[in-house]
Amino acid sequence: MKDNADNQQYDEQQEVDSEENKRGEKIEVDEEHLPSRAMATHEHIRQEGEKELERDAWALLWSAIAAGISMGASLLAKGLFHVHLEGVPGGILLESVGYTFGFIIVIMAHQQLFTENTITPVLPVMQNPTASNVMLLLRLWGVVLLGNMIGTAIAAWAFGYMPVFDEATRDAFYNIGMKVMENSPTEMFTKAIISGWLVATMVWMFPAAGPAKLAVIVLMTWLIAVADTTHIIVGTIEILYLVFTGALPWQDFFWPFALPTLAGNICGGTFIFALLSHAQIRNDMSTQRKAEAKAQREENGKSGMK
Repeated sequence: MKDNADNQQYDEQQEVDSEENKRGEKIEVDEEHLPSRAMATHEHIRQEGEKELERDAWALLWSAIAAGISMGASLLAKGLFHVHLEGVPGGILLESVGYTFGFIIVIMAHQQLFTENTITPVLPVMQNPTASNVMLLLRLWGVVLLGNMIGTAIAAWAFGYMPVFDEATRDAFYNIGMKVMENSPTEMFTKAIISGWLVATMVWMFPAAGPAKLAVIVLMTWLIAVADTTHIIVGTIEILYLVFTGALPWQDFFWPFALPTLAGNICGGTFIFALLSHAQIRNDMSTQRKAEAKAQREENGKSGMK
């Protein structure tokens, strides 16, 4: 009996504080019953965000570790392309296709990526910014970021020490990482804002993408690479490879790379894109509430006449 009570209390603590949960209803995502297509997209992503916020912490951690390892495919593919396309005019355009591989694996396998979580679980919090919802968001961010860091560290260590790659490929990994480190902290931050914004834009497009979801992932993440932006997860593999092989000291990972890049990704995904996306449907929400209230009054009036 005590275990059942503890489990019930835990489930209540994990539940997102929202109007729909209080009424025991599901979030309406059908475009025909909503004021605009933008609101339908918003509500679809908010529904997914609530599911993520309520997930078990251990499930989130293991999924995030898997995502961190999977993102190693981006460095692997980009490094191999770098070797084979060296000297080819416009080779950077093809080389950047390699950057998309990790994102394709992570997103299509439904693994937890920190930068994807700068918009999806944020919308439920913006909808109802209570202390409990904020704590659920911080829990999710902390667990997923930790798991991604563990996974990327495993991938970077494996690339550095497992006897898999030839000298040319290892040199390519080195050059890719050192190119990132050419940025100043300010450049790390501003470039990360762009990549955070692009990842959030990609996530916002998913509900309408349908069968074209894979193409959206490839195009948006390819753009992140071609624009030479910084990304906290892919970049962590690139920089930790340099750290593990002795090319950089540990402090260089944290500054000028990790802290400015993490802040930039959060700013681009949450404080710019998510805020603007939520703001654009605020009036739609007000219109919907008025329509629901009117329908309720009419229903009450009919009941009173009977």
